[in-house]
Amino acid sequence: MPTRSFLYGQPPADAFAAALARIAQHTGRVVLLTSPHKTPHPFFQQPNPMASMHKNMERLICESGLASTFVRPGMFAANALGWWAARIREHDVIRWPYGDAATAPIDEHDIAAVAVHALFDDSPGSAEYMITGPQSLTQREQVATIGEVIGRTLRFEEIGPDDAQRELGFPRAAIDMLLNAWSAAITLPAYVTTTVAEGEEPQTGIRSRVSQATVGSTCRCRETPGARRRLELFRSCRCMSRSTHSSEHERSYPNKVWLEVNGEFAIG
Repeated sequence: MPTRSFLYGQPPADAFAAALARIAQHTGRVVLLTSPHKTPHPFFQQPNPMASMHKNMERLICESGLASTFVRPGMFAANALGWWAARIREHDVIRWPYGDAATAPIDEHDIAAVAVHALFDDSPGSAEYMITGPQSLTQREQVATIGEVIGRTLRFEEIGPDDAQRELGFPRAAIDMLLNAWSAAITLPAYVTTTVAEGEEPQTGIRSRVSQATVGSTCRCRETPGARRRLELFRSCRCMSRSTHSSEHERSYPNKVWLEVNGEFAIG
């Protein structure tokens, strides 16, 4: 089987072009974890520097002539860890903007399963997968769901954009991007796809993050029956997430997906 490469990151444009040229000498297919910037939903169509970066990366991959697959996940369910875990451990009130903005959080295990499928897909040409969680949930509903599962009554307290910029501690570019997206999504259901469900039973994103959001735990890539054959081809498959892994793993691979394929390593 020819070598396949899984790519994820935020490289400068010139650095990615040079890296891709070297990768193209040794690989038959590139799988890129990118973003849903083509999706016709207001949440995904707001000004977004990361989307611009991904557009350029995709363009370079297409121009390289490599067979390629673009995996486009929506909102990561694991965001609940960074956004709400500490607050939930200490308080029953989540102060957050745009409670009525809906997303369909996708569990990173499902993202990994799609990436595995794409890496071992022998179909000619290129493909794209827009993937989301199975359910449209407002941010208010997501917090309530966490409370329901852990047996606590959590209260969502709406705050305005100015308070969010002061209180949440995000970099300015990140909070502006999120506020614009959430604002655009008010009154609309989230964009939901069935891509994951057509291959495997999807995890309900926000529920799957509850134990990590409350106490923290080690993340293991699940091995569902339909994915087992493909996963056995991996010598190792680990999902690396700063909030869910040991300090040793954090130091080596913070916020990365790490895969060993056919004895070769790809760190995204």
